[in-house]
Amino acid sequence: MIEVKELSKYYGDKPGVMNVNFSIDSGEAVGLLGPNGAGKTTILKMLASQMLPSAGSITIEGIDAIINPKESARCIGFLPEIPPLYPDMDVNSYLQFFAEIKGIESKGRAAHLNEIMEMTSIVDVKGRLIKNLSKGYRQRVGLAQALIGFPPVLILDEPTVGLDPKQITEVRSLIKKLAQEHTVILSSHILSEVKMICSRILIVNGGRLILQDRVENLEKSGRSFTIRVKGGRRQVKKILSAVPGVREVTPADDPAGESAGYCRFLVIGEAGDALREAIFRKLASENLPIVELHTMGNSLEDIFLEVTV
Repeated sequence: MIEVKELSKYYGDKPGVMNVNFSIDSGEAVGLLGPNGAGKTTILKMLASQMLPSAGSITIEGIDAIINPKESARCIGFLPEIPPLYPDMDVNSYLQFFAEIKGIESKGRAAHLNEIMEMTSIVDVKGRLIKNLSKGYRQRVGLAQALIGFPPVLILDEPTVGLDPKQITEVRSLIKKLAQEHTVILSSHILSEVKMICSRILIVNGGRLILQDRVENLEKSGRSFTIRVKGGRRQVKKILSAVPGVREVTPADDPAGESAGYCRFLVIGEAGDALREAIFRKLASENLPIVELHTMGNSLEDIFLEVTV
């Protein structure tokens, strides 16, 4: 299980990630989405103990990842967007090296690595130097490294980058199978890939977590919409959250609107016109005019564009 509370990362005065909160159950596959520069990779690196947060807490499998980063890292298999490969090593030696680092006992190590190489379809290149491999093979070697020891948590940042269509299908099938026994966090720009593998998504934009829900819930027409209101952010959020049928109210970026006295929110709740009507009546009774209200489309692509543009 993973639990993240008020996670923030600053680069000097510039915020990279701000006050992110989420939890992931054991055995759950979750997709982390967002445009370039949204903070996805920063979040993944902090989860994998490769980067210290500026504030907040991370708990992985009951271990405080900030106080005990080495211990929590043992629970994680991490595939960064650019795999940590040593080009002058052959594939087998590279995996042997990482198996030693991860504390895999010598007895049974060869069989363990052979199983992983079979899973990732790299047996035929195990004697070749990594620098002589194609990008697709290098990506699969990186994935094999992440699987060593079969850790309970797998963090995969763009795992199918550089693969051909056949390899993409194979890797997706492998990740889907691994998700049955591991907790998986998958970051990808391919939304169909996330939908195929993950049961829930987290969307970040501008360093903030702006949406999290199950894919099936988000794709139910009318459940999710954005609303722009003339009024104070705290007051409007409190009123929206109290409307029967509303389950989640998340602030959305509105730089131009804030300076003019407007605030924008993503609202998730029950489907249908009844909820929108209840919100309209409640805000009208509080003399808070609605200036925009957009119901999200059915597809994950529609939802992603709605909350990140």
